[in-house]
Amino acid sequence: MIDPEFNRVAIIGLGLIGGSLAAGIRQQGIARTLIAWDADDLSLSTGRDLGIIDEVADDVASATAGADLVILCVPVKAMKAVLRQIEPCDQIITDVGSVKTPFLNEACEVFGDVPAKLIPGHPIAGSERHGVTAADPNLFARHRVILTPADNADDDAVGRVELLWQGLGAETIRMSAEHHDDVLAQTSHLPHLLAYALVDTLSSGGDSLEVFQYAAGGFRDFSRIAASDPTMWSDIFQANRKPLLEILDRYMAELGKLRALVSEEDGDAMKEVFIRAKAARDHFSSIDRSRNA
Repeated sequence: MIDPEFNRVAIIGLGLIGGSLAAGIRQQGIARTLIAWDADDLSLSTGRDLGIIDEVADDVASATAGADLVILCVPVKAMKAVLRQIEPCDQIITDVGSVKTPFLNEACEVFGDVPAKLIPGHPIAGSERHGVTAADPNLFARHRVILTPADNADDDAVGRVELLWQGLGAETIRMSAEHHDDVLAQTSHLPHLLAYALVDTLSSGGDSLEVFQYAAGGFRDFSRIAASDPTMWSDIFQANRKPLLEILDRYMAELGKLRALVSEEDGDAMKEVFIRAKAARDHFSSIDRSRNA
């Protein structure tokens, strides 16, 4: 048990991510007291029954007023409404949203400027499972967490948010909000969109039951993320619309080229594309294995 880094941590939104944060903070002894608020009373009572939170708040204002760290774990389209209920009083505020530029813009609208102790964050970790009952204290271990502090960010606040995530076993990196949104559109948002589209396309056919019955591992691996929360991902796609459309247009153009190669039975050209893709995937895999060794 380490000496607690925080006295009182408020978690706003007690679903999979908020619940896993609470469970991890509890397991690692990072805070003395954990208080939570969620729009769903059942999530709060379940979290307390599971022993991952100490107190339940009636509203966002009471949860955040006495906290030295506030972690916002609500859907991206709910962030602005939650920010409006917080009265900044020297507490550190961070979040776990998948889109950062809109979050910073909304903070400016609500507070008049981005508070120096508001440190946006995004853990690159998750699960297709939902809710506090899926909470995993080790969810963030050996994963990256991206922080996108604004230019006026308080250095001590950034450092303490880094300590939070590092205490949960994660690796923290910093980048601009704009760069984050571009990168995540390519590496996370586009794959989720494609998975939803593929499963929807196949399930709308008259022989969909047979298709899924004989699906091999490749289909299961790729389609797994289509089991993720539809509301959450609809919100993310809307919030990160511009970068997502840019990479989607690029992908569709490449797909069109591949369609032409298949139609023309140009095996050599197809093979060149596949060789490049395999080399890129192998390179990524080797880097990932060395990082996790």
